[in-house]
Amino acid sequence: MRFTKALLTAALSFGMATAAQAQSDEIKIGFVLPMSGPHAEYGLQILNGAKLYMQHHGDTVAGKKITYVVRDDTGVAPEISKRAAQELVNREGAQILAGFGLTPSAFAVAPLSAQGKIPMIVMNAATSSVTTRSPYIVRASMTLPQNSAPMATWALRNGIKNVYTVVADYGPGHDAEKQFIKTFTEGGGKIVGEVRTPVQNPDFAPYLQRVKDAKPDAIFMFVPSGAQGASFLKSYAERGLSKEGIRLIATGDLTDEHVLDSMGDEALGLITAFHYSDVHDSDLNRKYTQDYAKAYPGVRPNFMSMGGYDGMHVIYEALKKTNGDPSGEKFIEAAKGLSWESPRGPMSIDPETRDVVQNIYIREVKRVDGRLANVEFDVIENFKDPGKAEK
Repeated sequence: MRFTKALLTAALSFGMATAAQAQSDEIKIGFVLPMSGPHAEYGLQILNGAKLYMQHHGDTVAGKKITYVVRDDTGVAPEISKRAAQELVNREGAQILAGFGLTPSAFAVAPLSAQGKIPMIVMNAATSSVTTRSPYIVRASMTLPQNSAPMATWALRNGIKNVYTVVADYGPGHDAEKQFIKTFTEGGGKIVGEVRTPVQNPDFAPYLQRVKDAKPDAIFMFVPSGAQGASFLKSYAERGLSKEGIRLIATGDLTDEHVLDSMGDEALGLITAFHYSDVHDSDLNRKYTQDYAKAYPGVRPNFMSMGGYDGMHVIYEALKKTNGDPSGEKFIEAAKGLSWESPRGPMSIDPETRDVVQNIYIREVKRVDGRLANVEFDVIENFKDPGKAEK
């Protein structure tokens, strides 16, 4: 009861603030992002992509000035995320919320978005159900099932008959595991073991020993993008699983460009499924990566930067259609059905689910111009989140 009253009070404040702000000549975006802690690179990349979009397209839409303010939620800290969102709207005057590097953050803020009718643009958080938590959420990033289903299909077509799954024990990991198992077993494959690893600082060695003892054809794995991928690959090599003929397949979080350079030759040949590679072969992507390198020297653009970039595209295009009105109902109706060509490829917003529809690429890690890169060699076009596509 106390929570309900507090939520309604916060929602009322949200609504009052938004009504006043809608008359302004300024539209302020409030970013809730991890800018410190173990997931700080998530926030950095998302914000970099968003800022680069503004450099490309200006800071005025439908005659209104676009500004932004950032609040650090430190990572997996739902209460901090919720408090940050409340401060952004009530104290800073934000009319649109954006960012959300991790699922717990998006889940924590979604009730406030729903009650206050605040547009909420998800630029990374990848649990499938995120968009169901508020009718005012639009996602411009991905879902884990969207990437794990194509990986299962590729495995079945390439002689992999039995798999051991290893995933991080939180929403995206559960989604990746569930969808991979569903697609793989429906296609005739067999799951010989499943394990979930801690989200924070896991020691992969004992889990990989279990895998080695089970002798599968392959491991399907998902861990949060970043240092964990490099740690997993190191343990995989140290345990000699590759020498035992146990292949490693994954969603593209494993070979995220942010850590790919540090993985070394052990990463060569890894097969992943994902929606973005910084060597995607298009003129738009070449311009994006070139401009990103100029704007942020020493930082390699990854899929989170693309989530920030395309998330800003959704905001700009929806505001153009509403003539600069950021109010929840009008904004969301304008966002539904948007379609455009992104540096990652063709994209659209499903008008029923408010989730992204996009190409998913099968990639292999190779050296390109002297550095490791995710080289795309196959594509599943205009792929919806599989769980939602069934409904």
